Amino acid sequence: MAYQKKEIYDEKVTAGLIENYKNVIALLGEDYNREGLLKTPERMGEAMQYITQGYQMDAVAILDSAKFHEDVSEMVIVKDIELYSLCEHHLLPFFGKAHVAYIPNGYITGLSKIARVVDVFSRRLQVQERLTTQILNAIKDSLNPLGVAVVIEASHLCMMMRGVQKQNSVTTTSAFYGQFEKDETRSEFMKLISANLH
Repeated sequence: MAYQKKEIYDEKVTAGLIENYKNVIALLGEDYNREGLLKTPERMGEAMQYITQGYQMDAVAILDSAKFHEDVSEMVIVKDIELYSLCEHHLLPFFGKAHVAYIPNGYITGLSKIARVVDVFSRRLQVQERLTTQILNAIKDSLNPLGVAVVIEASHLCMMMRGVQKQNSVTTTSAFYGQFEKDETRSEFMKLISANLH
């Protein structure tokens, strides 16, 4: 069977991006008609649509699509969720892991939906600080839990490739709501995301 590309892009958006990326390449002093660059504007147009597809997604709707009544109130943690995003200041990637927990209050959601919420907000032009609170707020708004915790650890290419050029720096952000604002609960969460249990 022949290879079939399944990704679908808005043709009008792609066409506009192609023209703009041709201009960018030319302004940088390159020839966008050179063999190696001939399809680069199109690839970039599609790549940018893919990388920013979170704008077309609704995080609360995703959580609500797998929302179940359950009489439990123990901490649920999904840790080491890979994330890739674009720093809105330089349009350079940042990447790392998110650790997300909530304490149910009558409702739970599918575990994969937690990871999808991370994708919804990371696949946008972002800053890590906002990304952290957006994930927390979506879970809070959908599930009305007793508490939510989000910790993100990420490396930023805008710090690694340019500027201060600190290749080993990692940025950590956190947001806590409800029961996780209590020292004991927050400490349990931090201990569990740091542990190698598997």
